[in-house]
Amino acid sequence: MSTLMVSISGIRGIVGDGLDPQTIVQYTSAYSDFCGKGKIVIGSDGRISGEMVRNIVVGTLLAKGNDVIDIGICPTPTVLFNVKKLKAAGGIQISASHNPNEWNALKLLNKYGEFMSPEEHAVMMNLLPNAALKYSAWNTLGSYRKYDKGLDDHIEAVLKMKFVDVNKIRRKKFKVLLDCVNGAGSYSMPLLLKKLGCNVIEINCNKNGIFPRLPEPIPDNLTATMKAVKKHKVDIGVVVDPDVDRLILITEKGEPFGEENTITQAVKFYLAKKKGNVVVNLSTTRAVDDVAGQTDSKVYRAPVGEANVVKKMKEVQAVIGGEGSGGVIVPKVNFGRDALVGTVIMLQHLLEFGGKMSEFKKSLPQYFILKSKIEIGDKNPDKIISRLLEQYKDHQTNTEDGLRIDFDDHWVHLRKSNTEPIIRCIVEAKSKDEADKYSELYLKEIQN
Repeated sequence: MSTLMVSISGIRGIVGDGLDPQTIVQYTSAYSDFCGKGKIVIGSDGRISGEMVRNIVVGTLLAKGNDVIDIGICPTPTVLFNVKKLKAAGGIQISASHNPNEWNALKLLNKYGEFMSPEEHAVMMNLLPNAALKYSAWNTLGSYRKYDKGLDDHIEAVLKMKFVDVNKIRRKKFKVLLDCVNGAGSYSMPLLLKKLGCNVIEINCNKNGIFPRLPEPIPDNLTATMKAVKKHKVDIGVVVDPDVDRLILITEKGEPFGEENTITQAVKFYLAKKKGNVVVNLSTTRAVDDVAGQTDSKVYRAPVGEANVVKKMKEVQAVIGGEGSGGVIVPKVNFGRDALVGTVIMLQHLLEFGGKMSEFKKSLPQYFILKSKIEIGDKNPDKIISRLLEQYKDHQTNTEDGLRIDFDDHWVHLRKSNTEPIIRCIVEAKSKDEADKYSELYLKEIQN
């Protein structure tokens, strides 16, 4: 069965089993028709199938009459940044994010340098059936050029962020262990950290595009990296996923800083300098609300998904936002998750804190999140969630994306899967024992 997955962020699949040349041509053609004539920026996360996919994408865009600006192997946020900077009609990042080596994908952006909205995606999908039937004549083909300054321009903008004192960070001379899983971070993160005066110890920063471990940056996949942090006695461990939109941090003790703490500390830092609205998704930690409350700032929540968070950020004119998976969004640089932005904020924040990463972690609100799922067979997930909504209607609820229920001592977020017969259950409480207790309670209620 084909592995092709289609969503508002683009298409992804296993190369040779879902993501094949015909599919790439068809979707690139539809995307070209959606964008219309104009420049399209393209980049890649460096994975081994990237060159094959890039050649098909470039050839298709040229055949449709689009001018291609190729910024090479770079982070996804670098493509977002350059679509805006170069006033392009759109952008494509060739990256399957944290999926393993055999996967690849086309991440599709609109002319604002953001992931397509659901409405924009629907327009493109309507163009899909006839998109590959019409191409440009020989004398109206598009042009191709490489743009070597794309990454430099992005890094320069990150270093010019408000409230960041690059000279002070340089004088601190942080010792950093960096793990880029041999992806696009290998081209960008060492450069960024060296510009910040850091002493960088690189592991998995080879530019061969072959991931040496499972690339999703979760603790189970980072045991060797965490040991290396302790062995080299560094101040901080920095890990990025292959396309550098997620930032994972490790304390000097070789322990996870916590994905949810990445966005929490960024919000705390930014709001201490500039009070304003914050947007995170419905599955993100309550710690964000706690730190926002210290400056009387308001937190808004959006359905899970970067495009949903960005949409809400624009609606409420948020100064910062993101997701609990290690994604930090600062609109002044990018309306998208950006690990380069998150790294610079973290170093500035740690500098101002004046202590060690493990101490800094303890200074943040302490919660424990437990994520689980339950199979429901042929049962209707919407009916199950509706029954639970009725049961808990006297509590604080949100139904924008499944059902989130907030209590004084914990919250739960229940979401159906669009691809499997399961309901996901995310619970956050003050301790692991409490999270375990509540998770078991909700899974039993779903089962019943």
